[in-house]
Amino acid sequence: MFRRERSIPLRGSAAALCNNLSVLQLPARNLTHFGVVHGPSAQLLSAAPEGVPLAQRQLHAKEGAGVSPPLITQIHWCVLPFRVLLVLTSHRGIQMYESDGSVMVYWHALDAGDASLVQAAFARGIAASGHYVCVGTWSGQVLVFDIPTKGPNIVLSEELARHQTPISDIATEPAQGQDCVADTVTADDSGLLCVWRSGPKFKLLTQIPGFGVPCSSVQLWQGTIAAGYGNGQVRLYEASTGTVHVQIDAHARAICALDLAPEVGKLLSAAEDTFVHIWKLSRSPEDGYIEVEHCHGECVPDTQLCGARFCDPSGSSFAVTGYDVAEILRFSSMR
Repeated sequence: MFRRERSIPLRGSAAALCNNLSVLQLPARNLTHFGVVHGPSAQLLSAAPEGVPLAQRQLHAKEGAGVSPPLITQIHWCVLPFRVLLVLTSHRGIQMYESDGSVMVYWHALDAGDASLVQAAFARGIAASGHYVCVGTWSGQVLVFDIPTKGPNIVLSEELARHQTPISDIATEPAQGQDCVADTVTADDSGLLCVWRSGPKFKLLTQIPGFGVPCSSVQLWQGTIAAGYGNGQVRLYEASTGTVHVQIDAHARAICALDLAPEVGKLLSAAEDTFVHIWKLSRSPEDGYIEVEHCHGECVPDTQLCGARFCDPSGSSFAVTGYDVAEILRFSSMR
């Protein structure tokens, strides 16, 4: 069971975007950072365990060429082996900051020349894999940036071009030095999933076709892909083969966010039906297939949820954001 904790106030509501919450825990300082997008700005908040807000910072999308301020599409902390970067995507480009948002270390402008008159350029989908940061774009390309141990000498090292529709989300997990291990998954608005092995040259391992609905959020855990779809389903696939293991009719409306607590294999799903569910994933010792157990369901009444994240790797607390709700709602385990 989970109980509602003290909420963290926002200066404005979260925008109605999928995956509109990022969380970075700093155990050494007993702090948790939260990032939320609203229009042309993003709010960064630091909070103590009791939910007391200690600091706030507002970041704005770099203007670039254009008359109107660009809208931010996502904010996400990328934890690399040697540094943490805060990455912000918008309709104009990609901004990378030091983890507290104090210094912008890199700016990549989007080339909107390929965008049609009826299609807006934007970047969306952010994840770190090894010393690379992957960012998706409206064209279906995934931009791979090589990140140095320090400083601003970030290089666009590769462009992955296997998707034909806009990237919706990207997930990664450490490959732990094994060969032929799937450690990166990219998802798009058609529901197509591409599974990659990261490295100096990313290698496509398999493709999992869509079935007519967008894949809005994706996670990767111990070789298992968890994908959330616009019809409310969560599907679990074997990353190396693309075989579907489990199909869960988890929600009545479109899923807006998935998250994983890697230490315990808990999966968090949130959707536009106002519900947040927590599932326990495990592998059967007999055949190695994924098994799923429902652990908890939480209704956030009269709220269009748009972001949800665990606040610790053990899955004992989580936070959610909702459209037209000027606070981050927090829940923690009663055990």
